[in-house]
Amino acid sequence: MDLGIAGKWALVCGASKGLGFGCAKALVQEGVNVVINARNAEALQDAVAELQTLAPSVTVLGVAADITTEQGRAAVFSVPQGPGVDFDIVVTNAGGPPPGDFRDWDRQAWLKAVDGNMLTPIDLIKATVDGMAARGFGRIINITSSAVKAPIDILGLSNGARSGLTGFVAGLARSPLAAKGVTINNLLPGKFDTDRLGATFAAAAGKSGKSSDEVRALQQAQVPAKRFGTPEEFGAICAFLCSRHAGYLTGQNILPDGGLYPGTY
Repeated sequence: MDLGIAGKWALVCGASKGLGFGCAKALVQEGVNVVINARNAEALQDAVAELQTLAPSVTVLGVAADITTEQGRAAVFSVPQGPGVDFDIVVTNAGGPPPGDFRDWDRQAWLKAVDGNMLTPIDLIKATVDGMAARGFGRIINITSSAVKAPIDILGLSNGARSGLTGFVAGLARSPLAAKGVTINNLLPGKFDTDRLGATFAAAAGKSGKSSDEVRALQQAQVPAKRFGTPEEFGAICAFLCSRHAGYLTGQNILPDGGLYPGTY
């Protein structure tokens, strides 16, 4: 299937590895020019090189910056070949807050979580959405978490901040932007084999007294698919949501989780 987005420009955040890299990889394979962002300059450079090798005909640019800061966002939007007003696709993604016990989180911890996982995506949307509407095409994908639908006790900071973003998007996606070819959707990853998942295993292990390997095996057994997802699978879903074929899909929370969520709705 031709997704109809070759030649578009995309900004993919948190894209040096994991799910963000999976999204960037899927997009460049569709002929999309990408600006990828991450904090680790070395890992980002490696990611740029891999993507460029994978898709030599597209442009791949890397901006090493903390996207959760004003300075980081300014750096991303100052790239000459892909200024913010020209981004047709934006994939928001930032590292989740650390797991733990809510009794240990002070006000500053909560503010940092909200700033990184709610206000930063909103700022990125604000900087790009009007340009998308003026051109008659735009796709915004927010990578959140399956915890938005099925909260995880040790991820309280993430549960709260990402749920705030979800509520905001639910309203904005149904604004007049929808009639101007701009869709806004959330991708709620379940258990994908990434460094983030490994961190939750370690936290759960410390709480339960089991080893990380034991926790991993137990959690994998709970997934009906009996495995964890891959970044490539996640990226393919993201690319479809960014496609011309997904123009009638907006304001939705897409939950790729191998069937783990037990609810009907």
